[in-house]
Amino acid sequence: MIARIRKSLDEKDQGFTLIELLVVIIIIGILAAIAIPIFLNQRQKAVDVSAQADVATIAKQVATSLVDVDTMPDVDVEAGGEFYQMTVTGEAGSPFNIGPVSGKLVSPIVTMGAGVTAADFSVTLTFSGGTEGDAATITYDAATGLGDITAP
Repeated sequence: MIARIRKSLDEKDQGFTLIELLVVIIIIGILAAIAIPIFLNQRQKAVDVSAQADVATIAKQVATSLVDVDTMPDVDVEAGGEFYQMTVTGEAGSPFNIGPVSGKLVSPIVTMGAGVTAADFSVTLTFSGGTEGDAATITYDAATGLGDITAP
């Protein structure tokens, strides 16, 4: 009896059946179908957060410049597209880099209100790749702070 059991164990093929492999592939497919959309949404949220950080950085530098010098600075992206450059008339060392471009930038726009003061200006940043799609904008207003991201 023991010899017969041992013989059947020795002759038995080791491995997975086709059904077992298909079940594993189906489970992996279901997990991928759940995980991929969540991952892509997180990438879009990361672009939104980087745009918010960029517009806040630009606004702080503009406010600092307006306190030091009473002229509205020009903010643009350098030729390589890696840094924001701020040009201030009458300030030594101008233009200078304020920070790296962290998101998918389309264009920074700096506008001012009625007066040229640190309390009366706004910065609008246009970017792409976020949750609101391409050409979305975010505005920092000196009086109210950081605004919401708006779709084009």
